[in-house]
Amino acid sequence: MDRILVTGGAGFIGSNFVRMLLACTDCEIINYDLLTYAGNTDNLKGVEKDPRYRFVKGDICNKKSVEKAIDGVDTVFNFAAESHVDNSIKDSGEFVRTNVLGTKTMAECSMNEGVNRMVHISTDEVYGSVEKGSSKETDRLEPRNPYSATKAGSDLMALSYFTTFGFDIVVTRSSNNYGPYQHPEKVIPLFVTNLLQGKKVPLYGDGKNVRDWLYVEDNCEAVLLAGRKGKKGEIYNIGGGNEVANIELTNMLLELTGKAQEMIEPVADRLGHDRRYSLDSSKMESLGWKPRKKFADGLAQTVEWYKENEWWWRPLKK
Repeated sequence: MDRILVTGGAGFIGSNFVRMLLACTDCEIINYDLLTYAGNTDNLKGVEKDPRYRFVKGDICNKKSVEKAIDGVDTVFNFAAESHVDNSIKDSGEFVRTNVLGTKTMAECSMNEGVNRMVHISTDEVYGSVEKGSSKETDRLEPRNPYSATKAGSDLMALSYFTTFGFDIVVTRSSNNYGPYQHPEKVIPLFVTNLLQGKKVPLYGDGKNVRDWLYVEDNCEAVLLAGRKGKKGEIYNIGGGNEVANIELTNMLLELTGKAQEMIEPVADRLGHDRRYSLDSSKMESLGWKPRKKFADGLAQTVEWYKENEWWWRPLKK
């Protein structure tokens, strides 16, 4: 039985990944998470008593804590990151620490403690705004906000342990994820929960910024496949193939919650707001992966999940 350590496993994507591993593999899972505001043990209700699951509270920047948790681990999946763009614009210090120094610590400890492979999870935002076409793994990195700059730095840090030391590192870059257990600071759960509470939704600028949406379970399947079949030292883009303007997304959410246009509240655009992201996922697809969830179906299911799980999100919104 393989032993897997998942950093950030109490966060949105990490907790969905842990659930998938327990459901679809016979691996032993160690969830290593500091439980900052976006980490939530409620994300893993129902799996705590699984004999293959163990939670360890710890900081990815703390070398001694990481070394202790990583003992006997075969594979590390590094999801842990500060990820809220608006917060990075207000103060980027914690983003530099967690995303860059934390990745350095995880790569160094993984290599020194005999881990077979580390998969580092990143974002399409490292490519910057894409006017035409789709970003390929070989494209230049042009991050345009502090969050994406620290993620680009974390990618380069991770890959340096392959190029310098030959350590087995794989990097994945995903488009915008959505689905259950996503913190209501993010646009889809923020808008859904606001509408369910009878509050207006803040739409940046002209609403024409485009994002490619990927259902979280599809992303988790791709990340696991990259961990199993990806070539060491390589990067794999994971896109959903669902490019949607923010105003179009907002209108879909209004319809799904039975609300009218007057619930939209235009607000000043975000500083450095990238206009469009788009990923070429052909390299990932060559491993045998394709996203399975249609966006309309996934969005409807996500809205229903938030309707049915107010116990989960209402405390977070307070």
